[in-house]
Amino acid sequence: MSSCCAVMISFEDVLFQVRKAVQVGPSLLYDLLKELHEAGVFSTEYYRSLFKHREVAEESLCEILLNDEEDLARKLSLPIWQKWDISQVILDSALSQEEDLDSFLNDPDAESLDIFSELLPGDVFSKILDSILSEDSIEDILDPIFFEDDLDFQSGEADITCTLTPEIAAISDKKTNRKRKEIRETTSKSNKTSTKRRKVTASSESPPNGTASITSEGNFHFNHNPFQPVIHVPLNSITSFDSPPLLTSSGGSALQILQTLGSPQLFGSVVPLRPTYVIVSPQPVSPMTQILPVSPADGTVAPPELTVAVHPVGSLSDSASKGLPSASVDTLSPTKVTSSTTAFSDGKPQNTDSPPPKPATKVRPEAPKCVKDFILHAKSHIREICSRMRGGLGMESHYINMNLIQRKLLIKSGKNANKCLEKELVVISDSERKRKKLDRSQVFHSNVSRPKQSIALLGKTGVGKSTMIQRLCLDWASGSLPQFQFVFLLNCKNIDLTKSNYSLKHLLFDLSVSPRCEKSDAVFSHVLSSPEDVLIIFDSFDDIKDFEGLLQSPAKSPKDTKYTVKQLFSGLFQKEILPGCTLLIATRPKDVLNQVLRKTDSLLELCCFSPEDIELYTTKYFRDSSIQEKALQKIKNERYIFTLCSNPLLCWTTCFLLEHQDSHDDSLPSTLTDFYLKVTSKHLQLAGRENSSLSNNKKKDILQLCKMAWEGFKNHNTHINLIDSAELVDYCLKSGILASHGTSDRRENHFEDLYTQNLLGGVHSVQSKQVNEKMLLAHSVVQQKKRKVQGESQDVMQRFVTGLLFQKAPSGGVCILDSSIDIQAKRKAVETHLRNLKLNEFTPARLLELFHCVYETNNTKFARVMLKNLPDNLSFCGAQLSPSDVYVICHLLRHATALKRTFSINLQDTCIPINGLRELVELECIKSFWAHTADTIALWEDLDQRKDELNLKGAIEKFTLNPLKATQGYHIENLPLLVHIHREKKLPMSEFVSSLNEGVPALSHLQRLEFELGVQNGPEVFPKLIEVLPSLQSLQHLDIEKNKIADSGAEKLAGVLHFLESLKFLNLSQNCIGDAGVEKLAKALVSVPSLQSLSLYGNLIADNGAEQLASVLPDIKLLQDLDVKFNKFTDIGAKKLSTALKSCTGMKSLELWNNCIPWGVFEHLHHQDPRIRSL
Repeated sequence: MSSCCAVMISFEDVLFQVRKAVQVGPSLLYDLLKELHEAGVFSTEYYRSLFKHREVAEESLCEILLNDEEDLARKLSLPIWQKWDISQVILDSALSQEEDLDSFLNDPDAESLDIFSELLPGDVFSKILDSILSEDSIEDILDPIFFEDDLDFQSGEADITCTLTPEIAAISDKKTNRKRKEIRETTSKSNKTSTKRRKVTASSESPPNGTASITSEGNFHFNHNPFQPVIHVPLNSITSFDSPPLLTSSGGSALQILQTLGSPQLFGSVVPLRPTYVIVSPQPVSPMTQILPVSPADGTVAPPELTVAVHPVGSLSDSASKGLPSASVDTLSPTKVTSSTTAFSDGKPQNTDSPPPKPATKVRPEAPKCVKDFILHAKSHIREICSRMRGGLGMESHYINMNLIQRKLLIKSGKNANKCLEKELVVISDSERKRKKLDRSQVFHSNVSRPKQSIALLGKTGVGKSTMIQRLCLDWASGSLPQFQFVFLLNCKNIDLTKSNYSLKHLLFDLSVSPRCEKSDAVFSHVLSSPEDVLIIFDSFDDIKDFEGLLQSPAKSPKDTKYTVKQLFSGLFQKEILPGCTLLIATRPKDVLNQVLRKTDSLLELCCFSPEDIELYTTKYFRDSSIQEKALQKIKNERYIFTLCSNPLLCWTTCFLLEHQDSHDDSLPSTLTDFYLKVTSKHLQLAGRENSSLSNNKKKDILQLCKMAWEGFKNHNTHINLIDSAELVDYCLKSGILASHGTSDRRENHFEDLYTQNLLGGVHSVQSKQVNEKMLLAHSVVQQKKRKVQGESQDVMQRFVTGLLFQKAPSGGVCILDSSIDIQAKRKAVETHLRNLKLNEFTPARLLELFHCVYETNNTKFARVMLKNLPDNLSFCGAQLSPSDVYVICHLLRHATALKRTFSINLQDTCIPINGLRELVELECIKSFWAHTADTIALWEDLDQRKDELNLKGAIEKFTLNPLKATQGYHIENLPLLVHIHREKKLPMSEFVSSLNEGVPALSHLQRLEFELGVQNGPEVFPKLIEVLPSLQSLQHLDIEKNKIADSGAEKLAGVLHFLESLKFLNLSQNCIGDAGVEKLAKALVSVPSLQSLSLYGNLIADNGAEQLASVLPDIKLLQDLDVKFNKFTDIGAKKLSTALKSCTGMKSLELWNNCIPWGVFEHLHHQDPRIRSL
């Protein structure tokens, strides 16, 4: 209950953690308990009571664990829970060490052992430890205090720290156990009454960025493995090591034991700071590059990583950190005062700086002739397969270069954090998307710190993921991706996910599009030897429907062991097999499991077509210039179809329809349902001309096809089951409704795209008697209650079903709908369902789908019914809006003017294009809007350049920020620019804007601001908020809870509080604010006359801070509620506040309980003044 800034944790959660800790084994458990004792979690009496026989404490722990492990866990949990803020770090460290040790012992790295053996051959290192711990010298070296009953280390003690890699630690594990026993026996002879052992733990004095280790190249490197075994031996003095230098058996230079820079003991520090000695080799063992010593001995340089001060665990407040040493220490030797840039030779200064070493380029092993032949054959095969696009168009002649956007994930916490990926993708503004576009050539670009070994390519249906992959494969075949020798393209539509008879070799050579390889064993061996030269692509990854446990049970062996495809993918993804290879995963954002995408190194989203891309594609599709102009004009005349063409698949479909459109038909359809009815009808008509034998059974065949489409929709797959009629299969393949996919093993037929399958499935659900009204509503209509997300397929099906029920069948072509079937009952059921929906309970994504469904009815009556039931505040926040989404919203809201309805619309985090934002803001029914600040400013600048002063004035007046809930950095980062516009009364790119004479109304009218960036991003973005606050003079509610602003942030806030004359509520809970911060705040709070509620819950306020608050409490005249629970002040501070409360007759409550106040004192204070409360 003493946690300062952490969320309160229940006793059951602590007990769960302790149960895991007591299972680490007696030795590590003993070390854990000792650390908890040293940190003050356990008293000395309590600590000693844990062991029946203190002289053999570990054996005593063994007995306890064997007899009653649960009783021990419960016994330990209470004091750990009471001091959880200290215990949590120690407990987590112990559990992570156990995990690292287990993983290492199961799979030691032999190569690292060989390297260390070369540098310290034979048993040199063992002899060093023997000399330190031998029976003859142990009494002279070890400090007698080490054997006293009091287990606390004194500040004058020292450690000999031999930092080993985990591999060497594993080798010396047996010797470690033997030495522990020898020490006990030796000290027993010397009449020592306490424990006699040396302790093997993770070094608290290890550099924060890693541990130095010697490599075969002769350089020091830093090992980032969290488990670093270190031997701590308390010494009387370093003179014990004044003996002759330690010589290696290979005759190399002597090893030296050098002392690192020490740090002063910190009061209250959990981890004792003592001098550290490091065994180093000052010279290379063999002729090679000079080794950089890790200790500042005569004239050497210590790396900065070894001299940076590490904050103790408990110092969270700024005031607590003032006693820390400087964050950086001069890395020059204390015995040399020479310049780091010059040296003297023959009396003349010479520059000793050398250029930074270039990263070593890996030399590929020479590939055998059979491997080279296979690569050439594979490139030729790839060029043949990937050179054609849908409809027989050539890749080189019709491909449009599409940009990519780097996306990031917002990792959420809570019980609903894993429901839907799109809720976790950070939505960036349209302005930012334009600035951060990436080219295809940047897909595999990596930085040195984190190479891209797993890349996710995201995009909705038809956006061109498969086409982009084809283009990348062609780039490899033409030599544009030289970093890869091998590219294996796998289409998940072609893979049987249920069988367990695949090896890695079978997956790469038989299930991919690679050509047959006669010497596959030799080529596969070369693949295993050079995994970093391999690119594996999983296209249509969303066809893997069952994601449960996808990353569990990964494949372990790359050889002949048989696995499922899921196990092989898991092994590749988790680098269990073929580590170092690059994975490219293409999938839809709604349909993929979060646990996979959260762990990818890069998330790339494929951009849609821009208006310029639509025109370019149309001109490439139609070769004749006269046809090009007519086609473009028809597309632009039908605004909805033009917005649909931002999707490349729908753009191709539109061009296909225009190409085969009857001469008398001059217009395009106005809804998606009508559009795809005509397209599918035209496909069937063209295929029927080539196969007249199907004309007699046409209706029956179409019904069978529709039924299979419906079954596929319900089962979430595109696969077509066996069809009795081979002619029908051929008919569908020729018509473009079906597509054949396959490998060398088998071929399967799938629906060509999601739109075609869902249209046919919708026809079956509307006309078939097997699908009743209840089933139709359950599967195909927008629901009131939230249900399991089925992805984009569900959204498209809903639009088609409502469109098919309420639209007339188009004329011409092959008629898919049977007008003789009565669908009145289903139509009435859907109409009643839509009328009864409670729209004020809809989420933004479901509200958007409702707009689409109503639009597909093409019925003004439905639009008006929906508009009457809409809430006044429309929110599409978080739903990424495409051009077609914006068009549908605008089209329906235009009917609101006749109904005299007005709305406030939230477009935050929607990525709405600027032209779409302009169209929405210009609607009469929109009285206010809230969009991304950068996009709003871009809209104002666009209107200013157009000289559209009327709409510019409306866009400025309609823009609002109230209430402002900042959950991402970009919610605040653009506000300073808005404040600048407000103060200067002009846009950045203009001299004067008459519409800004009164500034920006959104800033003047902002009343509520919630700053919710959290402890990771809050401290970084908080200074931006401070810049903005002086301009928010109408602000009444300011919530900055749990952002770790600390004393420095509190001081900055205190400097601007006097500007907030209207502030009524201020929440600064859980921000690690100490006495220094409260002192500044207390003086500033007096200048806020309107303040009614102040919360400082869960900070680090001690008695001095409480006294400062008490001194100003009577001067805050309107204050009604003060919350200072769970701080650090004692009964002294509580009495000060209680005394001040007597002078505050207007206050209603003072909440001040914390575990530093005796309960009896608190009850007494509460009895004196009932306004003093605990909770």
